[in-house]
Amino acid sequence: MLAIKELKKTYGVPPLEEKKALTGINLEFSPGELVGLFGENGAGKTTLLKCILNLLKFDGEITLDGEPITRKNIGRLSFATCEHSFFPNLSPAGHRDFCREHFPRWREKRFQALMEFFDLPMDRVPRKFSTGQKNQFEVILSLCQGADYILMDEPFAGNDVFNREDFYKVLLGILEPTETVILSTHLL
Repeated sequence: MLAIKELKKTYGVPPLEEKKALTGINLEFSPGELVGLFGENGAGKTTLLKCILNLLKFDGEITLDGEPITRKNIGRLSFATCEHSFFPNLSPAGHRDFCREHFPRWREKRFQALMEFFDLPMDRVPRKFSTGQKNQFEVILSLCQGADYILMDEPFAGNDVFNREDFYKVLLGILEPTETVILSTHLL
């Protein structure tokens, strides 16, 4: 279980420039859930996901099966961001090889199936993909790392409604009962 207790995040220098992004957030995410975080831009969705990943300093407690998130268990989390975290000049085939080496639970069959479903070329570098294709590739990588908790921050920015609906259908069809997806968006 991923548990968040009394999470608070403030930006700026108190008291004049202080902006409260998160105030007293309490959440629990159990294995097998598909959770949507909906809210306007600036509501704190990205901040919440970055706190879970320990990319930001925060007050409160975030635990994974009762343990703080550290280098020992961070591999149980994956992250897809609309800012893109892939290597722009490395082909999908190169990403696959990299991930096979660095993620012991890499899901090869899922990777191949998703690349085919979204019709993404294995030999073309992602920097030459359209915005929608880049987002699809980012999501594919996060879904194939073998993580228990898959965090997705605005994964559909730049995609049309048809692609989002296709993705939801695929997502529901491929997830294992122990995989949890936490997806933030301002789009319904």
